Amino acid sequence: MPRKLKTKRWDVAEHLRTPEEMAAYLEACFEIAGDDAAFIAKALGDIARAKGMTQVARDAGLSRESLYKALSGDRAPAFDTVLKVVAALGLQLRALPAKG
Repeated sequence: MPRKLKTKRWDVAEHLRTPEEMAAYLEACFEIAGDDAAFIAKALGDIARAKGMTQVARDAGLSRESLYKALSGDRAPAFDTVLKVVAALGLQLRALPAKG
């Protein structure tokens, strides 16, 4: 009888260890998200989980529960929440001229 293969759900948060990896991941998400703000919120949630939601929530001045809701990817969070979370993650948002 063949052995059953056990699989584990892949979680990007387990692979985001350095600020550089986190920034590169967010940058890649910006490139593919288009106008999907909820997708970016989910990416910020992945990074927040990698850093520790409790600490990120504290640094952002938000409750842990509201942070989970805002970054679930089910909806687009308010822009002020995004700015607080980005700062709490130790990241920066930058503007560049559009290509093309």
